[in-house]
Amino acid sequence: MPQYTAPLRDMQFVLHELLQVEDVLKTLPPHADTNRELIDQVLEEGGKFTAQVLFPLNHSGDREGCHYHQETKTVTPPKGFKEAYQQYVEAGWAALACDPEFGGQGLPLVMNNSFYEMLNSANQAWTMYPGLSHGAYECLHAHGTDDQKALYLPKLVSGEWTGTMCLTESHCGTDLGLLRSKAEPQADGSYKITGSKIFISAGEHDLSANIIHLVLARLPDAPSGSKGISLFLVPKFLPNADGSLGARNPITCGAIEEKMGIHGNATCQMNLDGAVGWLIGEPHKGLNAMFVFMNAARLGVGMQGLGLTEVAYQNALAYAKDRLQMRSLSGVKAPDKAADPIIVHPDVRRMLLTAKAYAEGGRAFCSYVALQLDKELNHPDEEVRKEAADEVALLTPVVKAFITDNAWIATSECLQVYGGHGFIAEWGMEQYVRDARINMIYEGTNTIQSLDLLGRKILMDNGAKLKKFGAKVQAFIEDNGTDEAMSEFISPLADIGDKVTKLTMEIGMKAFQNPDEVGAAAVPYLRVVGHLVYAYFFAQMAKIALEKQDGGDKFYTAKLATARFYFARLLPETATLIRQARSGSANLMALDADLF
Repeated sequence: MPQYTAPLRDMQFVLHELLQVEDVLKTLPPHADTNRELIDQVLEEGGKFTAQVLFPLNHSGDREGCHYHQETKTVTPPKGFKEAYQQYVEAGWAALACDPEFGGQGLPLVMNNSFYEMLNSANQAWTMYPGLSHGAYECLHAHGTDDQKALYLPKLVSGEWTGTMCLTESHCGTDLGLLRSKAEPQADGSYKITGSKIFISAGEHDLSANIIHLVLARLPDAPSGSKGISLFLVPKFLPNADGSLGARNPITCGAIEEKMGIHGNATCQMNLDGAVGWLIGEPHKGLNAMFVFMNAARLGVGMQGLGLTEVAYQNALAYAKDRLQMRSLSGVKAPDKAADPIIVHPDVRRMLLTAKAYAEGGRAFCSYVALQLDKELNHPDEEVRKEAADEVALLTPVVKAFITDNAWIATSECLQVYGGHGFIAEWGMEQYVRDARINMIYEGTNTIQSLDLLGRKILMDNGAKLKKFGAKVQAFIEDNGTDEAMSEFISPLADIGDKVTKLTMEIGMKAFQNPDEVGAAAVPYLRVVGHLVYAYFFAQMAKIALEKQDGGDKFYTAKLATARFYFARLLPETATLIRQARSGSANLMALDADLF
């Protein structure tokens, strides 16, 4: 049966040795007193909760799925989910990184980020219920009125109420400018909202007393396209002034989707029939407000990919050490057994190391971005806040797309380690593959993330944000370029950095002549940038491991070996990707549509 243990040692390595978060947090007034002891204590408790409470519900929740009740238009999640949610709320996990003004604990996002990795490893489908609530909290915190914040935020922070985002309609996904939902203004300042939404994760359930839907819709005088979209707060139950629950609002679940994976999460078709809502932010500026939620969700989806990569790796590793199959090509390794464990075989090790490297690289990357978010929100120097914000904007699409692509690769490799057993449900591995596939699709497909990175985040500002990140990489190269022990990491890092610069310039020049060049190059281009980021962090981690490997702690030996594997086996993918990105749009666009 599957197993999971929170990777606390590697998390501590990333936070304390690689990122030195305690020193960074001291520069942020709200977090100046957050020390290593507190961070480790919180993560240790998080590891217990996720392994002991959530993980045992993952397989059973997948097999049972959610139950839709036609007569009441309600949904019941799998057995045990509600009780686990109550434990989550009672322990204060929902409030971990929220504003103390509204009942939060005010801890840094970089801590919450590590906890969410554990949650996603343990049970992604369950984690999506509170995970979406945090995005709703962020959106209201940034754009809600004082009255909206006072009424709704304490309930979201405590976990008493949960949240969703209602964007997609059956005829439009990413192209939200096509949406048809309507909002009619009322004399009391509220709106009556009518329309239908699909693919609404956690849209209906009984885990919480109320569900706060953030809904995109059009006002009667709205201009066409994306510039005519407004954002509305639409609760399942209309709250009274004191926060108690009033009448049922006519926003109901028409059905739940039958999905490939994440069966334990209620993915709903939501119907609004004159549902009462309130405007969030300015009229026709709904996408601006919703982007707070969407960006939080994109980072969260990256964490889902990371969580699945880690848990798949742990289980494939355990299986490879136990499963006997053939003898090692270089001679018998387990003479007391009928065959050798399959971990002796080179290609099994390749598969395991692929998952291990993508997990460790992703952990360093996600933690770094979370720390930049903490700086963006809390640093006293405006210039530092802006620099951090630019870096978060640049890296968010890479977090979402690169890590979830890698999770699909890693979970598939881990399933292959199991052989035929990997395809059988009782072993648990096939669930991770199915669950990982959705993460490449929602919150903007990975192609959309690639277009965002190349078109909006890089070419639109002539590469300014990328150059700033590149300057950090270059500074590290120059600081360590004369260290002979680091040459095996510095040389390929410098090489990929130079290639990204040249590739960016080449695509930019082509795009002036033909915008389709951006669409043709975007997906391989994002993976190249993702590898640049991973190479940068693996080189830093290798430097630490080289300095500490003689201390007797085998952790550093393993870290160094993983870094070497990454540079030797995974980074070379960029050679193919660069050729693909440079090949242009002609080979994609030449064939007439009716000839396909």
